[in-house]
Amino acid sequence: MIWRFLGPSLLILAFAGCSMPQWMPLVGEQQIVKDEPPKAAPPTSTVPVRLSSAGQKPSPPDERVTDRVLAIVNNDAITLSEIQEAIAVYKYENRDRASESSDQLVQQFLTRMIDSRLQVQEAEREKIVIEEREIDEELADRITKMNMKSKEEFEAALKAQGIPIAAIRKRVADELRRSRIVSRKVRLRVSVTEEEVTQYLEANRPKLETGLAYHARHILILPETGAEDAAWENARIRAELIRSQLLEGADFAEFAKQYSRDASARDGGDLGTLKRGELAQDIETQILSLAPGKISSPYRSPLGYHIFRLESKETLEGEGLGRVRTQIREILFREKFDTRLDAWLKEIKQRAVIDVRLEGQL
Repeated sequence: MIWRFLGPSLLILAFAGCSMPQWMPLVGEQQIVKDEPPKAAPPTSTVPVRLSSAGQKPSPPDERVTDRVLAIVNNDAITLSEIQEAIAVYKYENRDRASESSDQLVQQFLTRMIDSRLQVQEAEREKIVIEEREIDEELADRITKMNMKSKEEFEAALKAQGIPIAAIRKRVADELRRSRIVSRKVRLRVSVTEEEVTQYLEANRPKLETGLAYHARHILILPETGAEDAAWENARIRAELIRSQLLEGADFAEFAKQYSRDASARDGGDLGTLKRGELAQDIETQILSLAPGKISSPYRSPLGYHIFRLESKETLEGEGLGRVRTQIREILFREKFDTRLDAWLKEIKQRAVIDVRLEGQL
């Protein structure tokens, strides 16, 4: 059975991405690929299903297929061993994570494999040709990533596991076809305008600013014992005097060590680098209202009077704004890509003849 392949890392690289296109991560996987969008839309339907077009009956599977047939996509059979093979790779790659049940994985992988097979057929219909040179280049890249010294070493390792090199080449070719047809039918037809990026930025500015960091220092003056009103007034006066000296050039860190009653005093009042939302909202508002290098007026909280100095803060301006706009463009591209991909997969499925025979096969 195909489960014998679980051990070697060779199979992982040789087959990873072959049973699914590279831009379509396996179940539960999240990754970012530079040349293609970072993740794919979910499968367009679940199994078991039976679809047909214009009353057509699915063609019988190839007589040479002796494995159990789980689905026929037009005249192309998907077998149990293919599903088990893909699941074996997935389980090996995700061996440190909790995995779905075998039944769930079979259904999920079968659905994705149907989508994958339809895309290969669509690529063939569009007369997309993959040159032998392209397959060689892709295999060479994988061999390099596997830290193997030569193509001969790779082929010897495959032979030792009973994996024909011709099967690997076919899978790589199919993968390249899928990538190319998706690029032609989906990716190249998706665009994001600067106006759309700006609209998203303005509509989501508070949420986008949440992840921005800032760095501040702090002095806390506590009210002393005695009559409450007098104690608070005395604390305010002391805070005002300290602020006045700070504005005249006194060292904030030294004053924090000398006068602050906060735990940060020993570090010169340094609160460290904070993300927006980490401190109480009223305190954070006081800090972020300052320009870098500026010192706040004494602010009263239930604890006492606070004096803040903002050291630095990230903003949605300059380089920070550029990074955020790039992220927004990727988000909008992904949303449009997923929508168009889903619509295209449904379109090619509607005109296909698909017979799923999952029941009783496992």
